[in-house]
Amino acid sequence: MAYRPTEKTEARKAAIRKNLLDAALGLVSNGGFGALTVVAAAATAGMATGAVYKHFESKAHLCAEVFRLATEKEVAMVRATASGPGTPSERLQHTVRAFALRALRNPRLAFALIAEPVDALVDAQRLRYRQAYATVFVDLVAQGVASGEFAHQVPSISAAALVGVIAESLVGPLSWTAADKPAFFADELIAAIQAFCLRAVSAPAVPASAPKTGNLPPGRPRAN
Repeated sequence: MAYRPTEKTEARKAAIRKNLLDAALGLVSNGGFGALTVVAAAATAGMATGAVYKHFESKAHLCAEVFRLATEKEVAMVRATASGPGTPSERLQHTVRAFALRALRNPRLAFALIAEPVDALVDAQRLRYRQAYATVFVDLVAQGVASGEFAHQVPSISAAALVGVIAESLVGPLSWTAADKPAFFADELIAAIQAFCLRAVSAPAVPASAPKTGNLPPGRPRAN
């Protein structure tokens, strides 16, 4: 007779897996993905190294799942803030601030999620969740355009650009050491990102035009 797992054994397996993931997330929070090894995760979780492979095919799969769980929380926070009360401009500012403050409170984890060089499986997750963030901003930008608060634009392109701006603006500060970090820099940093994002979605679109032979840049030869 084939073995059929009971609810009790399934619950125990799920509890062990969660304990392992919690241990792995703690390692990433303190030392980035470079600190997450199968040996370290097993030791932190209080289990044998070989037992890790009962739950994850490889270290890369473990890292990818840690990334997914950590990033899902951040996407949920961004979505909740972006859909909260206020005008599109106000909600854009609130969303930028909420994301940046959470990142700055746990800079090691935030840097690992945003910019740390990672395995291909984790990098695939990173691309997927950048799109998830962008989807949140698509709705926000579209609402601002519809209300006339934002300039006419393609929401999907603007949303992707906003995600890139916010993430890239935080990479440097997240990697600063305590000695290099300016005092009271967080508010100034966040205000600068907010202002840039607002200018980006509020500025009028640049009209597309075909190049004219009479207006070639200096030094560019005309075609005969």
